[in-house]
Amino acid sequence: MSYLLFIDESGTDAKSSNYEILAGIAVQDKNVWPLVKDFIDLEFELFGLRYDHWGTEVKGSKFLKRKVFRHASQEPELSVNERRLLSVELLADPDFKATQRHLAALAQSKLAFVKQTLALCKKHECKVFAAINLNAPRTINRITMLRKDYVYLFERFYYYLSKSQRQGVVVFDELDISKSLILKQQMSAYFIKSGKGRKRSNLVIPECLFVHSDLTTGVQIADIIAYIINFGLRLKPMQKPAREELKEYAEMVMKLRYKTTVKGEDGLTIPISSVQTLY
Repeated sequence: MSYLLFIDESGTDAKSSNYEILAGIAVQDKNVWPLVKDFIDLEFELFGLRYDHWGTEVKGSKFLKRKVFRHASQEPELSVNERRLLSVELLADPDFKATQRHLAALAQSKLAFVKQTLALCKKHECKVFAAINLNAPRTINRITMLRKDYVYLFERFYYYLSKSQRQGVVVFDELDISKSLILKQQMSAYFIKSGKGRKRSNLVIPECLFVHSDLTTGVQIADIIAYIINFGLRLKPMQKPAREELKEYAEMVMKLRYKTTVKGEDGLTIPISSVQTLY
């Protein structure tokens, strides 16, 4: 038995984001396929087909942007059946001329999809991990030292694995080849050359996997979670305003975090949360 940590980011484009988020969703191996099947079934239930029918990826920025909420509010809440019928007409034909009711149906389906996806994460006992950089944006560079937010995420993942003494596999959304290589080298240096890294490599496998996000359900879910944290969650040090319409989604994400306690070097017990801000 092992755990997979699917990781994605939000806020790296430095366009509209206040923070840079590194977020992951940890799934036990036996639950990965049941989660994926439920995710696919949910797509058919709400959209009438796979959302990527025309190569369109499920992303937080597409499902939760302000425009989606605006379209959703232009019509009264439609039934699931009517939303599905209108959504499939819109999604199945790229040249279809949408009415206001079609746009409202699709928007309502998108919002319902996100909520029910988070509910699926709870059903399949997934845990959310996130490092919130208050001084965004930052990018992967050629410095050999692993970035602090990655170290934080691996540390919390290690604590989570420690409770069962099971190994964990890290799965990244594929970057361009040069950035992927740099990150791989930085991870290798951290887990091989640092004392803490060597200890954590007993449970966190240092050899990460890179996948295409549009082909990997776990990364798509991580993307949604990263977006919600970026624009909807506000912990104490986060001073930038949050979008009020995302509050409910942020509360659902926070219920998926992992909390524990560890002993510090001074012997004192320290509370640990898997979702935390970094300076």
